[in-house]
Amino acid sequence: MTELDERSWAEAIGMYERRYTIAKVTARKHADWVLDVYTLMRGDTPDVRGWRVNDPYVEEPERRDDPFHPFTVLPSNHAKADEFRLRLSEIPRASAKRLLVALSTPWIDVERVPDFEESRARLEEKADTVLSRFPESSRFYANTGRKSADLDYYKRITSCTEVSVYTWDPGLVLVSETEVGMVWSFIAW
Repeated sequence: MTELDERSWAEAIGMYERRYTIAKVTARKHADWVLDVYTLMRGDTPDVRGWRVNDPYVEEPERRDDPFHPFTVLPSNHAKADEFRLRLSEIPRASAKRLLVALSTPWIDVERVPDFEESRARLEEKADTVLSRFPESSRFYANTGRKSADLDYYKRITSCTEVSVYTWDPGLVLVSETEVGMVWSFIAW
């Protein structure tokens, strides 16, 4: 596996640059990590380590009026954090790896990628690099339904509980004792 450093991180999250996907990490400052997700949703949130952030909305006009665009379900206080948390389900690390790969694919659907087997090892290595920032004790949460923990993310994702202005926005929250990350993809139909 690639050693985690600023360069390997930049290369790993580079797999999201061809999609409308936000990928970034902030410091964990709250016992309730969902409150740190609120910080991540703000468009101008830098990476806590000063590393690369993937945020295709940086120059969007909507951000001038709303720094949280495209997010609409904002966990800004404990009541709203509970509302946001209800949209997530915990998933195991192995599922988080597959979801990280799926979120990088066109249409967020591995089955629609004709040459997936040729690119699978490279994408999984990048996903492993992202996960290496989050130790084994970390927890992972997806908004892909109550059965998220049992899903094979290399099959078509059939549901998600939206938190944005879009009709389809599957995402992953990564939580360690010191950092909280998000990789959130958007499709507007």
